[in-house]
Amino acid sequence: MGKLDGKVAIVTGGAMGMGYGSAKVMAKYGAKVALIDFSETVFQTADNLVKDGYEAIAFKVDVRDAKGLKEAYKKVYEQYGKIDVLVNAAGIGVMKYFDDADDEFRDMTMDINFKGIWNSCKAAIPYMVAANYGKIVNYGSVTGILVVDPGMTAYASTKGAILGFTKALASEFASSNILVNAILPGMIYTPMAQKSFLECCPEDPDSVKNAIAASIPLKRLGTLEEAGEVAAFLASDESSYITGTSIVFDGGNSLPETHGTGWAPGEEE
Repeated sequence: MGKLDGKVAIVTGGAMGMGYGSAKVMAKYGAKVALIDFSETVFQTADNLVKDGYEAIAFKVDVRDAKGLKEAYKKVYEQYGKIDVLVNAAGIGVMKYFDDADDEFRDMTMDINFKGIWNSCKAAIPYMVAANYGKIVNYGSVTGILVVDPGMTAYASTKGAILGFTKALASEFASSNILVNAILPGMIYTPMAQKSFLECCPEDPDSVKNAIAASIPLKRLGTLEEAGEVAAFLASDESSYITGTSIVFDGGNSLPETHGTGWAPGEEE
């Protein structure tokens, strides 16, 4: 018996990356998964899961489209009779220095990363309230919460908003037995990360990946499957007394105080 047997889970950003990793792992544990993504590839992703023996359906919807999400979630409910789990993984991670970031860029980042989660929860929560049960997992980031680099003003702002939203939602819907938590990933080997490595160093993208990995205490990037395992834990009844909190998922990268300096305590004389 899988720990998610009989559960119905919706995953935004499910076509690839951590959304795909979450959907695949939850399906492995017995969940029926509905993938939401703005990309046509979401249908191929769902087909691949079905070929692997899992139950999966797909909807092409942009998370900025509140009406489209409501229609898709209604179809999920009509097909399965419930919505137990919502994993919000859709997002973008474009870096742009503050001086170069215009209002359009700011609003686009906020609309996808934060308002997309808002829209998704608005569409799913009524079904969870009616059932007096629900698990919501929001993908945030260590960026903006624990660490940050130049060029991340817009991105960091959205991820900070996600954590605040997660806590507030958890408080508001605890009486309806809806548990809301966040995952704060660090450097995970996603297609988005691979693209950024290629843009940074087209002639040798692996050198960028390896340099980042060397700075992480565990000396590697996280995997999509590992991200999925965290999401599956929070989606399962194993986490039945956890709400309004976050799990840092970064290989220990937010631990060191002195990255790259070579500083270490000396021996006492």
